[in-house]
Amino acid sequence: MSTSEISQLSRIEIKEEEKVDEGYQKTYQKFDEIYPTLPKGDGWWGDGFGVGQFLQYQGFWIPSIPLRGMMLIHDHFKPRPTDIILSTSPKCGTTWLRALIFAIINRNSYHFDNHPLLSSNPQDLVPFFEGYYIQQGGGGSTSFIETLPSTPRFLSSHLPFSFFPNSMVSPSCSACRFVYICRDPKDAFVSMWHFMNKLRARQELPPLPIEHAFGLFRRGVSLYGPFWDHVLGFWKASLESPNKVLFLKYEHVKREPSMHVRKMAEFLELPFSAEEENEGIVEKIVKLCSFENLSNLDVNKNVNDEKHKFIKNPEFFRKGQVGDWINYLTSEMADILNQITKQKFQGTGLSFD
Repeated sequence: MSTSEISQLSRIEIKEEEKVDEGYQKTYQKFDEIYPTLPKGDGWWGDGFGVGQFLQYQGFWIPSIPLRGMMLIHDHFKPRPTDIILSTSPKCGTTWLRALIFAIINRNSYHFDNHPLLSSNPQDLVPFFEGYYIQQGGGGSTSFIETLPSTPRFLSSHLPFSFFPNSMVSPSCSACRFVYICRDPKDAFVSMWHFMNKLRARQELPPLPIEHAFGLFRRGVSLYGPFWDHVLGFWKASLESPNKVLFLKYEHVKREPSMHVRKMAEFLELPFSAEEENEGIVEKIVKLCSFENLSNLDVNKNVNDEKHKFIKNPEFFRKGQVGDWINYLTSEMADILNQITKQKFQGTGLSFD
């Protein structure tokens, strides 16, 4: 993909007849200038997916469209003290945590019998920060994100911790709380491999052999990877600023969901009252957001008229299990990932059960 093509792609959400704010234009120009200088990688999906070429930037592999969104965030985003950012490496429980946190925040706004999560996919209720920083048809000068009310403002992101501006991550700043969830890299890899092959099938591309995908993943060439560096960035931040970054493990949340719902609510300074506990609100949230419930809803089983979406609702759900990697990885593959994990995490205090 040429520089001119990626430049055009980076403006896909802005109508041609609309004037782009000068500040935004400078960000686009900065992106256009650095694009030719960045290493290009073997993306897992081909160029037809719609998020641009796989690029290596400051040690991480990221598609060009989210990279442009990250630059817009740095140049234009105005954080608020009540902002909540759900951060994840892809395929580590993003959809589930979107639903859980949305339900925690809005538990007094909706009845469980007609909750928005029953009729909308979590991706439609929680904006993807770097992917949709500019609202489609929004005029090019006002971010859709900026129009959201502080009730609080809840956003989802795959960006590494080091990619956020200091105004969001500095321990001394009062803006933003981050909830981060990680997952055993063996399960994360298998889930990503299945996910990417679904996207490839939609483009009529042949499936990506697991051996080839494994070779990319172990070398760190994966979506927002290297996986281990992504995890460590948030782990270290959580140790330095525990009131700012809540670090969770998928396996632990899966084992004790109610306890972790309470933990998230307390971290977000939205603890459950004694009355809510007596009414079983925590358990209702867990049931509403369970994989079994969400994956079987019509809105998440059927594609319907989602032509505008890069990712269709059913593609967010597969099994949601812990340890499913054993059905796909050879013992040698598992040993390799375990060894990399041990080496990367040595001396950090972080490990996977």
